[in-house]
Amino acid sequence: MPEPADERPSAGKDPLTAGLLLFLVLVADVGAVLLVAIVLAVRGLGRTDTIPGQTAAGAPPVDWGPVLGYGALALTVAITALLLLRIGHLVIGSVQLTLFAFLTVHALGSWP
Repeated sequence: MPEPADERPSAGKDPLTAGLLLFLVLVADVGAVLLVAIVLAVRGLGRTDTIPGQTAAGAPPVDWGPVLGYGALALTVAITALLLLRIGHLVIGSVQLTLFAFLTVHALGSWP
């Protein structure tokens, strides 16, 4: 019979712990997505305040808002993924890495 000192609890192998961790990650990611969506929507509302028939005096300035918003969201997802992989939740971490890849491609696609 092995001694209790030799037995190590498996970190992150409990289904309840994994489910709660997945729920917390999901809530954090949804919160970050909502924050980015609200900021980009408010910025879009500011650009619609033109008077009909009025022409712009020059070229509009470059809008870096979408690039910075999606980039910050991708960075948040990447940090979460690395933390999940570090503590041993490989499936949830790999899903987060896939989300990170999609967000990075989307951020680079919105580059002005």
